Amino acid sequence: MISCTEFIPAYSELFGYIDDREGHDAVVAYWEYVADNYLHTLRELVQQHGLRGCWLYWTRALNEEAADFEIVLDEEAGEYRSTMYYCPSKGRLLEYEHIEPYYDYCGHCPVLYRRVLEPLGLRYEKDLSECDRARCSTVIRVVKAAGDADQ
Repeated sequence: MISCTEFIPAYSELFGYIDDREGHDAVVAYWEYVADNYLHTLRELVQQHGLRGCWLYWTRALNEEAADFEIVLDEEAGEYRSTMYYCPSKGRLLEYEHIEPYYDYCGHCPVLYRRVLEPLGLRYEKDLSECDRARCSTVIRVVKAAGDADQ
């Protein structure tokens, strides 16, 4: 059986192919399509468990990918934080000598996950400033409704 990591170069090449033919907006539209049609597990976990659903989803996903990461869930503060010390997807792309990674490869994460989480009352923030080193961080916060105390 092929692992999910075997598809990483294909994803990167697909993003480049779409971009070359239709532009970056078409790549973003593709990512939005993926979010709408294939991230049901994340959506359902957050609907059932709130912010803890993020922890349940990414703890499993990142362990399956063998990522080097740390997650902190502070439900009392309404905050989930993750630090990716080494992203195996971007890391593999950077290691290949025969493949140039799609210039906005890491851009898929904020598009995918913001699209799923924000309609569920969570604010998704992604820091991609170190993605050229296969590192990133994420903060997800519960959005307080108007009139809630301690906004």
